[in-house]
Amino acid sequence: MKKLSLSAKFYLAFVFIVLYAPIFYLVFYSFNSGGTMNKFDSFTLEHYAAVFEDKRLLVILINTVVVALLSALISTILGVFGAIGIVSLRNMRMRNILLSLNNVLIVSPDVIIGASFLILFTMIGIKLGFFSVLIAHIAFSVPIVVLMVLPKLLEMNTSLIDAAQDLGASKRDILTRVILPYIQPGIFAGFFLALTYSLDDFAVTFFVTGNGFSTLSVEIYSMARAGVSLTVNAISGLVFVVTILVVVGYYFVVNRNKGKVDKSA
Repeated sequence: MKKLSLSAKFYLAFVFIVLYAPIFYLVFYSFNSGGTMNKFDSFTLEHYAAVFEDKRLLVILINTVVVALLSALISTILGVFGAIGIVSLRNMRMRNILLSLNNVLIVSPDVIIGASFLILFTMIGIKLGFFSVLIAHIAFSVPIVVLMVLPKLLEMNTSLIDAAQDLGASKRDILTRVILPYIQPGIFAGFFLALTYSLDDFAVTFFVTGNGFSTLSVEIYSMARAGVSLTVNAISGLVFVVTILVVVGYYFVVNRNKGKVDKSA
């Protein structure tokens, strides 16, 4: 692997500074005892204490985590079987059509997806709330999981499946003992990515959430509109930390799986 030149290192450093400086600025002032972000007075945890003392915010936090975990789990199951179904198609034209439709959902603007779901739920009479948000999050997460799992399926040697069939393995055994273990890294990648997307989604959730139910992204937006409050900084800082933990967890799982594969080889 070629080493990066000095100019490339400076460019990467500049990009990371531009991306992360506003986040660290926001988190830094979440520890400010003053009420504004103009001047740092002294260190305090009162804004974080205010978050955990607010029962409504805690309920919203629980709502966000429950929706994220459920949508990530369900979309991972659907996405895995969807990817297996796409790969198993022998008609290449149909396979390309399905892949194109899957990719269109990924690149479609969130506003369009959110508005479409709002119209759909209104037409069929689904009450806006927990289930509408959950369904919407599953819908935009499934294509992501398919995209993560598909490369592992395509690089899988079909002779493994043929050998399992020759040894008398049933379709269930082939799925659980051959295919799923091989594509496990893709499954974990899809799950964690779907989890992250659900945690920080705003546009789609804003359209499909109803009275009495909210998520952190929508609540932060509502609080920020009411005026600058360092409680918003504290909530945003917590969300940022949770996102980092999810990413670290993903890389830990992937590296552990790679270590097991290397040892078995």
